Amino acid sequence: MSAAHQIGFKGILRPIHPTAKIIAGIQSLPSLEEFPGHIDAAFIGVNRYATLDIVAQLRSLGAGGAICFASGFSEASEEDATGHDLQTQLITAAGDMPILGPNCYGFLNAFDGCGIWPDQHGCRKVESGVAILTQSSNIAINLTMQTRGLPIGYVITCGNQAQTSQSDVGLHLLDDPRVTAIGLHIEGFGDLRSWEALAHKAHAKNIPLIALKSGKTQQAQTAAVSHTASVAGSDAGAEALLARLSIRRADSLPVFLEALKLSHQFGQLTSNRIASISCSGGEAALAADTAHTTKLTFPKLNSRQRTDLNAALGPMVALANPLDYHTYIWRNETAMTKAWAAMADPDIALTLLISDYPRADICDPSDWDCVTNAAIAAAQQTKRPYAVVASLAELMPEHIAKTLMANGVAAMNGLDHGIQAVDLLTRQLSQDLNPVLLPGADRDAKLMDEHVAKQNLARHGLLIPRGIKVLDRAKAAQAAMAVGFPVALKTLGLAHKTGSNGLALNLNSSEEVNAALLNLAPGSVLIEHMIAGTVTELLVGVTRDPAHGFVLTIAAGGTMTELLDDRASLLVPVAREHVTTALNSLNMAPLMHGYRGKPSINFEALLDAIDALQSYVLANADSLEEVEINPLICTAQAAIAADALIRKTQ
Repeated sequence: MSAAHQIGFKGILRPIHPTAKIIAGIQSLPSLEEFPGHIDAAFIGVNRYATLDIVAQLRSLGAGGAICFASGFSEASEEDATGHDLQTQLITAAGDMPILGPNCYGFLNAFDGCGIWPDQHGCRKVESGVAILTQSSNIAINLTMQTRGLPIGYVITCGNQAQTSQSDVGLHLLDDPRVTAIGLHIEGFGDLRSWEALAHKAHAKNIPLIALKSGKTQQAQTAAVSHTASVAGSDAGAEALLARLSIRRADSLPVFLEALKLSHQFGQLTSNRIASISCSGGEAALAADTAHTTKLTFPKLNSRQRTDLNAALGPMVALANPLDYHTYIWRNETAMTKAWAAMADPDIALTLLISDYPRADICDPSDWDCVTNAAIAAAQQTKRPYAVVASLAELMPEHIAKTLMANGVAAMNGLDHGIQAVDLLTRQLSQDLNPVLLPGADRDAKLMDEHVAKQNLARHGLLIPRGIKVLDRAKAAQAAMAVGFPVALKTLGLAHKTGSNGLALNLNSSEEVNAALLNLAPGSVLIEHMIAGTVTELLVGVTRDPAHGFVLTIAAGGTMTELLDDRASLLVPVAREHVTTALNSLNMAPLMHGYRGKPSINFEALLDAIDALQSYVLANADSLEEVEINPLICTAQAAIAADALIRKTQ
């Protein structure tokens, strides 16, 4: 209750307790029926069994909604078998009355000065700002305590999302014109169609969505037999979904907060071209090094910038971007403003002014007022985006950050996290408006014979080598002659043939075929014509991800797939333009386009092969678990599946 008063709540606030005792200085009522008037919202702080009765009672009274604080529902189902059933009962009890949780703290509304929240928090009234939605109440508390100057308008915890999900809440918040950006701490997605609706609405309203998705370290799917699943792992689907929906993913809480601050201040940054100014060569070098692993660039100074900077700084400063302007003009706000204004340019998305403010408890910070004033003046003069950046997060005081932001200048806590946030917001995302293919129910999938798998894929347009399946090995040499030398021998039924003596390559005669059969693993044999003219090899596969849909993984192929870890993941269905972007993002992309005088692959044939694979997936979505082509051999003329694996229900 004190939490509600902290942000200015003036309405009726009454505790309910069967003994009618005084709670936090307020006389409680013995029952809900005695509450005066309509109940807008309620916080339910009792055990899980009593929660069910109270939710039902609130619904019967026509209450506006409730926060369910109790735990022990679906999140505890592995330890307590009753948890899942209790959550089902909770949903039934709530009916059409909105509830948050269970296992959550509730919400804070710093715009209108109200909150239902059982603990301390750091929110204060704001006129505009970001909304933060989390599944973790503890993370929510910590985020409200930030001292970075970020204006937070809403904090909403969703807990188990039994009835009302993050995406449901986000859809409503997008209708509030005071919300400048939405931050999402996500543990799991749930209803994919609802997330698609949220992303499309945010895109239409130009409201940035920033996500912090947990689960990166979860191990790859243990039941998978293909390279595709082991390379992609369980996080690839989440990464692909966020990218498809143009939701920008931060890798840490500090980057999450810095990205929200920049989004609040500027929205979408226009390009990846930035400038940096500092009074130290060390900081200039640090800025360049910090950005080295990002997509950000420091373009060379143009003639206008050089002329204006020379006029402001004189001949003793070496002009460059990043710029070390030295300290000759320190305290001269007019000269500092002139220099910093000279650095900005319409071609620059953001100009960084690196300055660490001294500790006020042991130093006199007034000597840095010139930095704040000059930054604001330069931004107002040029009408261009600026950010004052403290190289150490703790050396950007909160009151300075708020002053800068109130005057149109961003404030960034930490050069490394700030640079990562800028990189996140300048990456161009192309939202795919087509709905993802839903994963469907779990299934008992079986490994398909490679020969049969290839025939199935070929019916959808995939090119495969000439081949004959041989049950009687005495006929293998004759079959090899019919296929045409050189040939490959493969034992059917093995998921990974190379490490199981299930593969023999480049056999050029009947004698070589018969000799190879002596060491080949037992079983039926597939004899295929060897593909000539290989330029490069790719892995192209799709796995059914129960949480995110069907994940298309494109990676460096062959036996080195996991070691190279050069991959991109998308969700089916995906258009050719997005597949092209993914292919060109691979480290091996130069090999496809003619590396060091070698021929280029037939890129259109490669896209045709991936389209054929998607066609098969779409046609078999109800029964498919995974399909992989590895390697897909790319030549100057074609893209041919040298090996294929399919797991599906029979």
